[in-house]
Amino acid sequence: MPDDVSPAPNRHGAAHHHAPRYPSPPIPLTPSPDARPPALPSPFSPGPVAPAAEPLRVVVADDNPVVRAGLGVLLSGRADIQVVAEATDGREAYEKTLEHRPDVVLLDVRMPGVDGISALPHLVGIAPVLMLTYSRESAIVHEALRLGAGGYLVHGEFTANQLVQAVRDTKDGRANFTVTAADALLAHMRHGTPPRRGPLPEGLGSALATAPAPPPPHTAEPSESLSQLQPVVGQSSVSGGPSTTPNRQQYGLSSREVEIMDLIASGMSNQQIAATCFISEKTVKNHINRIFTKLHSATRSEAIAHWLGTAPRNPGRQP
Repeated sequence: MPDDVSPAPNRHGAAHHHAPRYPSPPIPLTPSPDARPPALPSPFSPGPVAPAAEPLRVVVADDNPVVRAGLGVLLSGRADIQVVAEATDGREAYEKTLEHRPDVVLLDVRMPGVDGISALPHLVGIAPVLMLTYSRESAIVHEALRLGAGGYLVHGEFTANQLVQAVRDTKDGRANFTVTAADALLAHMRHGTPPRRGPLPEGLGSALATAPAPPPPHTAEPSESLSQLQPVVGQSSVSGGPSTTPNRQQYGLSSREVEIMDLIASGMSNQQIAATCFISEKTVKNHINRIFTKLHSATRSEAIAHWLGTAPRNPGRQP
């Protein structure tokens, strides 16, 4: 056999001998879209998350447990407000405020023991105070503001959202007043500084260019003590009638009935009274029926007249 001729290899045997048992997949000519390089940290990645702001802490001082419970549910239902303590009178309000150091104190005026007006000057040195009360007499409003209250809200004259905003504003030093409180303050100011009578003076056009004349001397009323303030607080806020206070003890109304009768005399409807006292309208109607019985009245106007002492006396009928 020539040297340059070699026997033909056995194709079946050679293939079986040289072929890999598990063929490798083909190498792609272009990189797969999933084969991405590891991501580098971005220089614009956000920094650490700021901690959530602390909730605004409130102390509620009111002798009415229904009012306290309603305010607690209303305010604590907000994410940024927390009721940290409740108080039933001015002394307890001072102790709770001293203990918890709240951001705002909601303070009632009429409370047994130490009332809100007496506790107010002690509280404002610890935390801002927002008066939240049924008392709407101009003298009380003026005295509360003189002693440092940061606002004055009268029950029945604000919505839940307005109350929440007033609490936030009080924390930030912004004053809030309901309509009756603002009117009472204005009336007190006008009563204290009567306008001058007589013809207009000459030279009014140059008033801004000259120094203003000193105001006339004003004789300040003597500051009232707690014993003097309490009778004023206890009077109806809408009496406006004779100086003598009607004898309401004779009717034998409970404290809740007195509260509701005051609201009736202020002109509130049953729905408004229910919202103010945090009770149902049916409960309001039941109270009104008992009140009318005790006042020997058949209508709202007749009950108001008896309550304010303006009803004509009937010798043949005992009130």
